[in-house]
Amino acid sequence: MTSAATSSLAGHFSSRMSRPNHRPSSTHRGQPTSWTLIFAVLVCFASHVLAIASDAASPVETLVIDHRVPFREGQRWVMLSEQQVERRKVQKRVTSDDSDSSPTESSESSKTSASVSVTTTFSIAVGKPTPSTTSTTASASPLPSIFDSLPSDFEPGPNGQPSNCPNFISSFLANSTFQQCYPLSMLFDKSKSFFEAQRSLVSITRTLDATCAANATFCSGYLSNLARDLILPENCGADYQAGNPVIVEAHLAMRAYAPVYSAGCLREPDSGAYCYATAATNRTNRTGNAYLYFLPLNKTLPGTTVPDCGECLRQTMAVYQVATADRRQWIADTYVGAAKQINTVCGPGFVNETLAAAVIPSGAAAGVAGPSAWFVTAGALLGVLWWAV
Repeated sequence: MTSAATSSLAGHFSSRMSRPNHRPSSTHRGQPTSWTLIFAVLVCFASHVLAIASDAASPVETLVIDHRVPFREGQRWVMLSEQQVERRKVQKRVTSDDSDSSPTESSESSKTSASVSVTTTFSIAVGKPTPSTTSTTASASPLPSIFDSLPSDFEPGPNGQPSNCPNFISSFLANSTFQQCYPLSMLFDKSKSFFEAQRSLVSITRTLDATCAANATFCSGYLSNLARDLILPENCGADYQAGNPVIVEAHLAMRAYAPVYSAGCLREPDSGAYCYATAATNRTNRTGNAYLYFLPLNKTLPGTTVPDCGECLRQTMAVYQVATADRRQWIADTYVGAAKQINTVCGPGFVNETLAAAVIPSGAAAGVAGPSAWFVTAGALLGVLWWAV
């Protein structure tokens, strides 16, 4: 097939060569135009390539940004980097601090040497506090005072005469028997000095040592009789009837002496510190135990109370539960709600939620508010609790 095509092409070429006078057809006259077009395209392509090469060879302009900042150094300005400026500032501060520290240290040392520290320390243990051998001769601060701020607006007497209430209060405050009893229950609400004493573990421990040294059985009867005399018409009866808060709360505190004494004098089994002292000076988030000691004073626990579920809490509520046997005590009205609130936090059964069996106090038939029979039971319970832990 190839040979046939070759023969045909050769014959055609021979025939054209044998006819020199043959004129090309119109079809073959357009061929030079095609070559011209191809040449023009090649020229354009070559010029484009040359243009690209020329652009690539041209130099590129670079913008250099100077990040340095002016910094005053002595009497002249210099250009420094930000890191250099920071280092210069730090060096200047260090130099300034060093120059200022020497007079300050000498001043402080002179103040320290000039001042004389006079402190009194006590070792806290079971029993009365005893000054340590390293104590100075400075006298200890006085104990908090009961009624250290009395109001002046007392009600007049039965016949319009000036009230005898302030005189009656001053009389029993000066009485040596009252001072020996030193009732804790009367310090809670109306003693600013007691509030200040609670800021220090040493101060509140001294206060509790004094109040817990009293003969509780005797003082319970004494305070009950004093509460009866307080609201007599010739004393502070008119103010009590008028709802004077000082007299009303004083009467309530006298009646609540026994349960407050029993709870306030409890000690921690491990450390021997007073439970109340720990609760009053507690600096943690759990400060709810301090509210427990107001239950016998007809105060309820705040709804946000978060108690410390320890042995002090359990023993305090056990004392209160026994005290509810005397239904005349306000603790009989506030105990159940507090117990349920505590069990919600500490777990079911942590404390007893029921009142003790009612007991008629001795002397009640004669109309005398004598010592409650539950007090002896509470004392026995405290002994059992103490030796059980």
